[in-house]
Amino acid sequence: MSGHEDQDDLKPSNTPGYKPSAAKSAEEYAKLDANDESLARWKASLGITGDVPAGDTSGPKVTVLTLELDSPTLPPGKKLIFNLSDTAKLADTKKNPIVIKEGVEYNVRITFKVNHSIISGVRYIQLVKRAGIKVDKLEQMLGSYGPHPKGEAYAKNFDPEESPSGLVARSGSYNVRSRVVDDDGEVYAVSWITDWEWAFKLAKEW
Repeated sequence: MSGHEDQDDLKPSNTPGYKPSAAKSAEEYAKLDANDESLARWKASLGITGDVPAGDTSGPKVTVLTLELDSPTLPPGKKLIFNLSDTAKLADTKKNPIVIKEGVEYNVRITFKVNHSIISGVRYIQLVKRAGIKVDKLEQMLGSYGPHPKGEAYAKNFDPEESPSGLVARSGSYNVRSRVVDDDGEVYAVSWITDWEWAFKLAKEW
């Protein structure tokens, strides 16, 4: 698969009839239609109140912090957490892939911080290839968010999946390309890298 085809696979799915609205800051949303009760409830769900201080909007809207693989079958104390700012460690997984036990239920968890503005229709997209051939694609909706009222990070748990099993599945490693993107097609960078890449292999045990 060519790099161009990879980019197509990493684009968010289109919703028929949906047209993204113009981006607004949290401050602009706070002032928008103040007497509309339904809009007020929606803004409150995003942590937007009537008093939103003007913040620095020069940096990235979103900082993607960690990616975690969790499973009830993991040995006690074992954690598979990527600090996405540690690009050297991510790159090292290409030589030393992380190990995932075959045939077990696991789920992905992502943490991120919204720095300013409102993000809408944000999705995590993951493309998995083995020996250069696409074998899987995951697209998970994260949702819409405003900056956290306390400046804290958001966490999103994805639906559980089952890892492949069998001798064929255990042969070779899998290369993964991940990105976080919104309905407008804006990609939220990790350490100024739009996509991050990592690798895993399947084994009989963790």
